[in-house]
Amino acid sequence: MKLSRDLLFAAGRPFSPVYSWLMLARQELYRKGFFKQHRLPVPVISVGNLTMGGTGKTPTVAFIATFLQSLGYHPAIISRGYGGRAKEVVNLISDAEKVFLDARDAGDEPFMLARNLPGIPVLTGTKRLYPCFYALEKLHCDILILDDGFQHLSLIRDIDLVLFNATSLAGNSRVFPGGELREPASALRRSTAFLLTGVNTHNQERAARFTELLQERFPQKPVFSSRIAIGPLFECSGIAQKVPDTAPSPLHAFCGIAHPERFCATLEGAGFKLSGFTAFSDHWPYTQNDMDSLSRNAEINGAKGFVTTEKDLVKVETFTRSLPLFSVKTQLNPEESFSAFLKKNLPLPSGQIP
Repeated sequence: MKLSRDLLFAAGRPFSPVYSWLMLARQELYRKGFFKQHRLPVPVISVGNLTMGGTGKTPTVAFIATFLQSLGYHPAIISRGYGGRAKEVVNLISDAEKVFLDARDAGDEPFMLARNLPGIPVLTGTKRLYPCFYALEKLHCDILILDDGFQHLSLIRDIDLVLFNATSLAGNSRVFPGGELREPASALRRSTAFLLTGVNTHNQERAARFTELLQERFPQKPVFSSRIAIGPLFECSGIAQKVPDTAPSPLHAFCGIAHPERFCATLEGAGFKLSGFTAFSDHWPYTQNDMDSLSRNAEINGAKGFVTTEKDLVKVETFTRSLPLFSVKTQLNPEESFSAFLKKNLPLPSGQIP
């Protein structure tokens, strides 16, 4: 998979300057007012990235939303709903009390957020401004979190957080289609702060050097780091989940995420014994045939069960299978200064006295 991606980047390298120019021109048109930017009457936090692929946006959004809720805010999450079948102007995934759409309609990540964050509305839409208006006017939310919002320039934000995965960092530092960057690195001047996710013992030295580079190039922007903690193993029966008394071993792991090798390494680092591992493309639209094929391969290799990510679980949990299905929950653990930064850069929730 990595070889084919590298070959595609090599073939696309001559076109990178053209794409870079287009993205810079787009940014400049917004800056000069040719394209309209909207200022909303509540604080807006954007969680995004410069690179393509997974940087831990979903657990970061979940952490921020829960933290804001603990401060007394009434946040809403506005997502693009990538991969979801719902294409209305406003798609209400949840209203803080009930989840209305399943993973196939909502998109796997918005559905996962809606199911795991009671009391926090999740919305998607063809144009993010309209779900924002709905969250303010109909759901009376007083702060908004844009999931994957760094390139969404039509909404002015109060905090513009850019994430880098501590393992891949900036990739080959080339702009698409010659590399993993969505925009030239100069776009980082728009950001408010940086967060390095997934820091561990294997990548912490590279992460420290990258932190120094960011601080050197953008001295006014703080750089934070976070680790990913694995929670308990859950056994899934339909959409019900429970913590098993004992987990069978070995397990066959599978996932459809941007960097599947990281999930495999995380499981092995946590002590899971794996009989096999199957990687699907990011946002893979699983079918019962996929589950049947996984079951056959897992049984041949002596697996006693399956283990997958929460993101994949929401798309396969209702399929029939020959072996029990487990999932691990992941949680973002940022350094304490990150929470202090959020609190410092936001006004108090309405009704609170300084």
